[in-house]
Amino acid sequence: MSGLVDAMLIVAVVTLVVVRQFRTRRTDADRRWWVVPVILAAVALREPGLVDIHHRTESITLLAAELFVGLATGAGWAWTTRVWAEADGVVWSRSTRASVAVWIMGIGLRAGLFALGAALGVHQDTSALLLALAATLLLRAGILHRRAKSLQLTRPHPEPSHPSSTPSAHRRTTAYGDGVRLRKERV
Repeated sequence: MSGLVDAMLIVAVVTLVVVRQFRTRRTDADRRWWVVPVILAAVALREPGLVDIHHRTESITLLAAELFVGLATGAGWAWTTRVWAEADGVVWSRSTRASVAVWIMGIGLRAGLFALGAALGVHQDTSALLLALAATLLLRAGILHRRAKSLQLTRPHPEPSHPSSTPSAHRRTTAYGDGVRLRKERV
């Protein structure tokens, strides 16, 4: 894939994901949350320019740093997302203002890594950015999946099959912005 197509794919995925996550959305803990990140990683890994063969050590170091920034961004984004369950057991989520700050810091760090690579003369392909985006989305989705699942498991069901299957205590997962009342968007 050409660099232009990769760049357009990255912009499209980021736009889609960010727009969707800043709306109040129903979170289904049973869906295949890992599919899109795995597809993005597969596309990134099949590209030949992931590591610059003339600057192998620097390139691998920059790639590792890019993946670390991607994972940190994904974790920060997931933990700043508000997740709650309604009385009927439906789990909802919505990113917060702190999530925007996490994204801005992640983009700034990635720009800094790109500038460092350019200063070192390392050829940088968009596949490294695509791989880091896949890591961001995978970790974020995994953490949100776990948070949503824990909320679903701790909510009593209207008709439990066995009295001991109903948890005695209700737990909430916390995030920055808890206590702020959000309204559900109707489609």
